Amino acid sequence: MSGVIRMRRGLQAAAAYVRSAPGTYVWLLILFVTTVALHHMSPRLEEDFLRQRSTNIHELSDNPVRVLFSSAMWIPGGRWLPYVPLYTLFHAQAERWLGTLRWLVVCVAAHVLATLISEGALLWGISRGVVPTGSVNTLDVGVSYALAGVVGVLAYRIARPWRYLYLAAVLAFFGVPLLTGRTFTDLGHFTAVLIGLGCRPLVRGRAKAWNPKETLAALRH
Repeated sequence: MSGVIRMRRGLQAAAAYVRSAPGTYVWLLILFVTTVALHHMSPRLEEDFLRQRSTNIHELSDNPVRVLFSSAMWIPGGRWLPYVPLYTLFHAQAERWLGTLRWLVVCVAAHVLATLISEGALLWGISRGVVPTGSVNTLDVGVSYALAGVVGVLAYRIARPWRYLYLAAVLAFFGVPLLTGRTFTDLGHFTAVLIGLGCRPLVRGRAKAWNPKETLAALRH
Protein backbone atom coordinates (compact mmCIF):
# COMPACT_ATOMS: atom_id res chain seq x y z
CA MET A 1 0.00 0.00 0.00
CA SER A 2 2.84 2.39 0.86
CA GLY A 3 4.26 1.89 -2.64
CA VAL A 4 0.92 2.85 -4.19
CA ILE A 5 0.75 5.94 -2.00
CA ARG A 6 4.25 6.98 -2.99
CA MET A 7 3.42 6.46 -6.65
CA ARG A 8 0.25 8.51 -6.31
CA ARG A 9 2.11 11.31 -4.56
CA GLY A 10 4.79 11.20 -7.25
CA LEU A 11 2.17 11.50 -10.00
CA GLN A 12 0.48 14.35 -8.16
CA ALA A 13 3.81 16.15 -7.78
CA ALA A 14 4.60 15.66 -11.47
CA ALA A 15 1.15 16.95 -12.47
CA ALA A 16 1.59 19.99 -10.21
CA TYR A 17 4.98 20.69 -11.77
CA VAL A 18 3.52 20.55 -15.29
CA ARG A 19 0.68 22.88 -14.28
CA SER A 20 3.21 25.35 -12.89
CA ALA A 21 4.79 25.76 -16.36
CA PRO A 22 1.85 25.56 -18.79
CA GLY A 23 3.57 27.32 -21.68
CA THR A 24 6.51 24.93 -21.60
CA TYR A 25 4.45 21.78 -21.71
CA VAL A 26 1.86 23.03 -24.21
CA TRP A 27 4.77 23.84 -26.52
CA LEU A 28 6.27 20.42 -25.88
CA LEU A 29 2.92 18.80 -26.68
CA ILE A 30 2.70 20.71 -29.97
CA LEU A 31 6.21 19.51 -30.83
CA PHE A 32 5.15 15.93 -30.09
CA VAL A 33 2.19 16.22 -32.48
CA THR A 34 4.26 17.81 -35.25
CA THR A 35 7.03 15.24 -34.81
CA VAL A 36 4.53 12.40 -35.18
CA ALA A 37 3.24 14.11 -38.34
CA LEU A 38 6.76 14.24 -39.76
CA HIS A 39 7.23 10.52 -39.13
CA HIS A 40 4.31 9.86 -41.48
CA MET A 41 5.98 11.74 -44.35
CA SER A 42 8.47 10.44 -46.87
CA PRO A 43 11.98 11.96 -46.57
CA ARG A 44 11.45 14.01 -49.74
CA LEU A 45 8.05 15.31 -48.62
CA GLU A 46 9.40 16.09 -45.15
CA GLU A 47 12.26 18.16 -46.57
CA ASP A 48 9.97 20.16 -48.84
CA PHE A 49 7.42 20.60 -46.05
CA LEU A 50 9.99 21.89 -43.56
CA ARG A 51 11.65 24.13 -46.12
CA GLN A 52 8.36 26.00 -46.54
CA ARG A 53 8.36 26.61 -42.77
CA SER A 54 12.05 27.43 -42.59
CA THR A 55 13.44 30.81 -41.61
CA ASN A 56 15.83 30.82 -44.54
CA ILE A 57 16.51 34.02 -46.47
CA HIS A 58 14.02 33.18 -49.22
CA GLU A 59 11.10 32.47 -46.88
CA LEU A 60 11.96 35.39 -44.57
CA SER A 61 11.79 37.71 -47.56
CA ASP A 62 8.34 36.44 -48.61
CA ASN A 63 6.62 35.38 -45.38
CA PRO A 64 8.61 36.62 -42.36
CA VAL A 65 5.90 36.49 -39.70
CA ARG A 66 4.55 33.11 -40.77
CA VAL A 67 7.90 31.33 -40.89
CA LEU A 68 9.22 32.92 -37.69
CA PHE A 69 6.23 31.40 -35.90
CA SER A 70 5.97 28.09 -37.75
CA SER A 71 9.70 27.33 -37.61
CA ALA A 72 9.47 27.07 -33.81
CA MET A 73 6.81 24.35 -34.03
CA TRP A 74 8.90 21.68 -35.77
CA ILE A 75 11.95 19.61 -34.87
CA PRO A 76 14.15 18.50 -37.77
CA GLY A 77 15.29 14.91 -37.55
CA GLY A 78 12.17 13.67 -35.78
CA ARG A 79 13.75 13.23 -32.33
CA TRP A 80 11.28 14.59 -29.77
CA LEU A 81 12.18 12.66 -26.62
CA PRO A 82 15.52 14.44 -25.91
CA TYR A 83 13.64 17.72 -25.67
CA VAL A 84 11.56 16.54 -22.70
CA PRO A 85 14.43 16.80 -20.17
CA LEU A 86 15.77 19.94 -21.86
CA TYR A 87 12.40 21.69 -21.63
CA THR A 88 11.93 20.49 -18.06
CA LEU A 89 15.40 21.54 -16.95
CA PHE A 90 15.51 24.95 -18.64
CA HIS A 91 12.19 26.17 -20.02
CA ALA A 92 10.05 24.97 -17.11
CA GLN A 93 12.45 26.41 -14.55
CA ALA A 94 12.52 29.76 -16.33
CA GLU A 95 8.73 29.88 -16.70
CA ARG A 96 8.16 29.00 -13.04
CA TRP A 97 10.63 31.70 -12.02
CA LEU A 98 9.75 34.51 -14.43
CA GLY A 99 6.08 33.76 -15.03
CA THR A 100 4.65 32.66 -18.35
CA LEU A 101 4.54 36.11 -19.98
CA ARG A 102 8.13 37.11 -19.18
CA TRP A 103 9.40 33.65 -20.11
CA LEU A 104 7.60 33.93 -23.44
CA VAL A 105 9.17 37.35 -24.07
CA VAL A 106 12.64 35.81 -23.60
CA CYS A 107 11.78 32.93 -25.95
CA VAL A 108 10.39 35.18 -28.68
CA ALA A 109 13.22 37.69 -28.42
CA ALA A 110 15.89 34.99 -28.62
CA HIS A 111 14.18 33.09 -31.45
CA VAL A 112 13.37 36.11 -33.61
CA LEU A 113 16.48 38.24 -33.08
CA ALA A 114 18.96 35.36 -33.28
CA THR A 115 17.27 34.18 -36.48
CA LEU A 116 17.42 37.60 -38.09
CA ILE A 117 21.03 38.18 -37.06
CA SER A 118 22.26 34.76 -38.20
CA GLU A 119 20.37 34.93 -41.49
CA GLY A 120 21.61 38.49 -41.97
CA ALA A 121 25.18 37.23 -41.55
CA LEU A 122 24.45 34.48 -44.08
CA LEU A 123 23.09 37.05 -46.55
CA TRP A 124 26.22 39.15 -46.05
CA GLY A 125 28.35 36.08 -46.82
CA ILE A 126 26.38 35.41 -49.99
CA SER A 127 26.73 39.02 -51.13
CA ARG A 128 30.50 38.81 -50.56
CA GLY A 129 30.76 35.59 -52.54
CA VAL A 130 32.08 33.53 -49.63
CA VAL A 131 28.86 31.52 -49.27
CA PRO A 132 27.05 29.76 -52.17
CA THR A 133 23.97 31.58 -53.46
CA GLY A 134 21.93 28.40 -52.94
CA SER A 135 22.19 29.04 -49.19
CA VAL A 136 19.18 31.36 -49.43
CA ASN A 137 17.10 28.16 -49.22
CA THR A 138 19.04 26.57 -46.36
CA LEU A 139 16.77 24.62 -44.00
CA ASP A 140 16.48 26.44 -40.67
CA VAL A 141 13.73 25.23 -38.35
CA GLY A 142 13.74 24.28 -34.69
CA VAL A 143 13.55 25.51 -31.14
CA SER A 144 17.21 25.79 -30.22
CA TYR A 145 17.53 29.58 -30.37
CA ALA A 146 14.70 30.04 -27.87
CA LEU A 147 16.23 27.34 -25.68
CA ALA A 148 19.65 29.02 -25.81
CA GLY A 149 18.07 32.35 -24.82
CA VAL A 150 16.43 30.76 -21.80
CA VAL A 151 19.70 29.07 -20.85
CA GLY A 152 21.25 32.54 -20.89
CA VAL A 153 18.63 34.29 -18.75
CA LEU A 154 18.76 31.49 -16.16
CA ALA A 155 22.23 32.72 -15.19
CA TYR A 156 20.43 35.33 -13.08
CA ARG A 157 18.56 32.58 -11.25
CA ILE A 158 21.82 31.40 -9.67
CA ALA A 159 23.49 33.26 -6.82
CA ARG A 160 27.07 34.52 -7.07
CA PRO A 161 29.75 33.13 -7.28
CA TRP A 162 28.05 30.02 -8.72
CA ARG A 163 26.53 32.20 -11.42
CA TYR A 164 29.96 32.84 -12.92
CA LEU A 165 30.74 29.13 -13.12
CA TYR A 166 27.43 28.49 -14.86
CA LEU A 167 27.98 31.42 -17.22
CA ALA A 168 31.50 30.27 -18.08
CA ALA A 169 30.21 26.79 -18.92
CA VAL A 170 27.38 28.21 -21.06
CA LEU A 171 29.65 30.59 -22.98
CA ALA A 172 32.15 27.80 -23.58
CA PHE A 173 29.42 25.39 -24.73
CA PHE A 174 28.07 27.84 -27.30
CA GLY A 175 31.24 29.78 -27.99
CA VAL A 176 33.61 26.96 -28.94
CA PRO A 177 31.42 25.78 -31.87
CA LEU A 178 31.23 29.38 -33.08
CA LEU A 179 35.02 29.69 -33.09
CA THR A 180 35.64 26.29 -34.67
CA GLY A 181 32.64 25.74 -36.95
CA ARG A 182 31.63 29.32 -37.70
CA THR A 183 28.29 28.34 -39.22
CA PHE A 184 25.28 30.66 -39.20
CA THR A 185 23.53 28.40 -36.69
CA ASP A 186 26.55 28.57 -34.35
CA LEU A 187 26.28 32.35 -34.58
CA GLY A 188 22.55 32.12 -33.93
CA HIS A 189 22.98 30.03 -30.79
CA PHE A 190 25.67 32.27 -29.32
CA THR A 191 23.64 35.37 -30.17
CA ALA A 192 20.57 33.84 -28.50
CA VAL A 193 22.53 33.30 -25.28
CA LEU A 194 23.60 36.95 -25.31
CA ILE A 195 20.00 38.01 -25.91
CA GLY A 196 18.96 35.93 -22.90
CA LEU A 197 21.61 37.67 -20.81
CA GLY A 198 20.31 40.98 -22.13
CA CYS A 199 16.87 40.19 -20.69
CA ARG A 200 18.06 41.02 -17.18
CA PRO A 201 15.38 43.75 -16.68
CA LEU A 202 12.78 40.97 -16.84
CA VAL A 203 14.19 39.23 -13.75
CA ARG A 204 13.60 42.19 -11.43
CA GLY A 205 11.14 41.38 -8.69
CA ARG A 206 11.43 37.64 -9.23
CA ALA A 207 12.27 35.06 -6.58
CA LYS A 208 15.58 35.12 -4.74
CA ALA A 209 18.53 33.66 -6.66
CA TRP A 210 19.14 29.98 -5.98
CA ASN A 211 22.22 29.26 -3.87
CA PRO A 212 23.56 25.69 -4.27
CA LYS A 213 25.47 26.03 -0.98
CA GLU A 214 22.24 26.62 0.93
CA THR A 215 20.58 23.65 -0.77
CA LEU A 216 23.47 21.34 0.14
CA ALA A 217 23.39 22.58 3.75
CA ALA A 218 19.66 21.90 3.95
CA LEU A 219 20.13 18.35 2.60
CA ARG A 220 22.72 17.60 5.28
CA HIS A 221 20.17 18.42 7.95
